[in-house]
Amino acid sequence: MPGDATTIPLQDTSLPGARRWPWRGRTGAWRDASTRTKVGAIAMAAMVALSLLVVVMAADRPSWLASTTHADYFPRWMAGPLGGLLPSMTSSGTTLKYWVTGSIVLMYLSYLVLLRCTPELPVRWVLGAILVVHVIFVLSPPLTLTDVFNYINYGRMEVVHNLNPYTTIPILEPHNDPSYGLSNWHELRSPYGPLFTMLTFVVVPLGVAGSFWALKLLLAAASLGTIALVWKCARLLGRDPLAAVVLVGLNPIVLVWGLGGDHNDALMILCIMLGFYLLLRARPGREDRAEHRPTGMLGWLLPLVPLEMGAGAAFVLAAAIKASGGVLIPVVLVSLLRAPRALIQVVLGMVAAGVVVGAVSLLAFGLHIPDLSTQSHVVSNESVPNLIGLAIGQGGETNGLRTVMTVALAIVMLLCCRLAWRRRDAITASGWASVALVFTLSWVLPWYVMWALPLAALSSSRRLRAAVLVAGAYLIVAWAPASSLLWSAIGFHPEDTPVGRLHQRYIKELLN
Repeated sequence: MPGDATTIPLQDTSLPGARRWPWRGRTGAWRDASTRTKVGAIAMAAMVALSLLVVVMAADRPSWLASTTHADYFPRWMAGPLGGLLPSMTSSGTTLKYWVTGSIVLMYLSYLVLLRCTPELPVRWVLGAILVVHVIFVLSPPLTLTDVFNYINYGRMEVVHNLNPYTTIPILEPHNDPSYGLSNWHELRSPYGPLFTMLTFVVVPLGVAGSFWALKLLLAAASLGTIALVWKCARLLGRDPLAAVVLVGLNPIVLVWGLGGDHNDALMILCIMLGFYLLLRARPGREDRAEHRPTGMLGWLLPLVPLEMGAGAAFVLAAAIKASGGVLIPVVLVSLLRAPRALIQVVLGMVAAGVVVGAVSLLAFGLHIPDLSTQSHVVSNESVPNLIGLAIGQGGETNGLRTVMTVALAIVMLLCCRLAWRRRDAITASGWASVALVFTLSWVLPWYVMWALPLAALSSSRRLRAAVLVAGAYLIVAWAPASSLLWSAIGFHPEDTPVGRLHQRYIKELLN
């Protein structure tokens, strides 16, 4: 983290954005507003309107946009309160792909414009827009994928059927369970962390419909909590908090595929941001302690520092929700090597959280862990490793290329640790590590961009922010609904190679 952050008073009202604290921002009359303010306001309004359009299209009738629906199944509880508002909307799946893709592309262009105009916008406008789009996507049926029902099904396997989701594939559970037909990874043991899996146990008594809406509300709250922590961290770092929350809270990819798709990454990111926030809060006290070197082993341990221990625990909780969160732990630890007492406190927090999570997981699942090995062999056609395999004539990602990408990720992680040690900047280094993870994964999904977004928003590195925005554009091109039509038009068929057919066969086996 930048060294100048240690000299900033926590309540310094001269920080960028402090003059625009909520409900004290300048609104002004529209006619007196600057051109950039008007352009930014129009871009923000377009994002809200397009968000509403996408959700209304999904809630209108059964379609691929709400992938759990079909001609004979689209219950009112899934459609939500926005269902049936566009009865004249097209019933053509192809036309709908063009509508949704156009909406997402326009949203992303509006988002880029908004990022340029944010300094001219009043706080209440921006925060109001963030809240409104969150409400819109909370009211949405599950968009494009069925992961939320996989979450629910794994929880019901344990609670209702006494089947350990870490040892039993869903196809072995009773097929008349109401969540079975809504889930799809029937040959895959749960790849989700024990903390999140146990969370799904809690919502089982609500039934499938109640579990669905409870998880939606929880994930939306986690997203808003992350945005609040980004605001607070930006103030502690002396950066404009409004610009930071716009980058995170109005990203169309996160909204459509992340929030609309109801993915548990939001909870993982919340814990990661809580960890960084606690480290930033503890930093002034860390500098004071550095002036008084501890004597003896006990002096390194006591007194305990709750903020730093809490930060360590938060990072472990992130990994216990989803294993991807664990990638940042070595970067954070290396960034503290020059502050050994703080390092010890963070490690103590990690150990304490690890013991608790491990004990609870042992009681719930025995010695079994998430099935990450099976998932690691799933390949998406447009992932960077698969594209590299196509480009070099291998027909896609092979086992050898997967090993090469794993080694490449390890090298990048070492470089990120070196960056964290040299600059004492865990945030920027963690952001680059997250970007590297996205680009080296075989199975890459659009909402994974949220792993790096909050870190890029807080970093002083413009290159990191640019990389995240480029990654977002790549993920839209790869996953936009109309992309498949584009690939067909240009004759791009990665699934037609011998390796590609193996990848597709493997996916179909897991989706049995």
